Amino acid sequence: MFAFAATSSLLVSQQTSGAGISLAVVTFTFDFPRSNPEHYSISVDATGHSRYECTEKITEDSEEQVYKFEFEISPANRKRIFEWAKQAQYFGGKLDSGNRKVAFAGRKILSYQDSQRSFTARYNYSNVAAVQQLTALFQNMASTLEYGSRLSYYHRYQKLALDDELKHMEAQAKSSEISELQAVSPALQEIVEDTSVLNGVRARAKQLIEMGNNALK
Repeated sequence: MFAFAATSSLLVSQQTSGAGISLAVVTFTFDFPRSNPEHYSISVDATGHSRYECTEKITEDSEEQVYKFEFEISPANRKRIFEWAKQAQYFGGKLDSGNRKVAFAGRKILSYQDSQRSFTARYNYSNVAAVQQLTALFQNMASTLEYGSRLSYYHRYQKLALDDELKHMEAQAKSSEISELQAVSPALQEIVEDTSVLNGVRARAKQLIEMGNNALK
């Protein structure tokens, strides 16, 4: 199974290195009641170590669960996240546009913590370019990780659903609507190695693994 595990909550507290030195951490939290998922958060520290928490129902008939997963983000996106956080003044000011005519698109929180700063800002929509870029990137990452949990579920309970799921995933990867494919490589690799899965499905999963590996180069 993909390394998602049920958990009570994700602690997004400041992380420390083995030497006890505080690491900078950027966290994005998204809440949208009555949607699926209705909650998730992703934290990325200065080394690229990332944590994901999601509250979702894999299918309409399944029970809502909290999933937690840890992975290493690509160096390029790690660099972008901390550069955009810097451009946004580490979220120390107001991020929301204040425009009440903008449709509600979920409650979003960006926070930054290091040994010298600790800022948190909430917004629905922001006019700050760096915040827009961060929001898009974190939402793309979350979409990838949601694929990971669904693929693991379908591989275990509904193998015939894998083909359509992987087709959608591949299309979104090619259009840059999802990112950090390497984070779900374990789920994809399990499909590749399962000889009870159709060869075409296994080939598509293998291709997605290669796409994720190429993005790291």
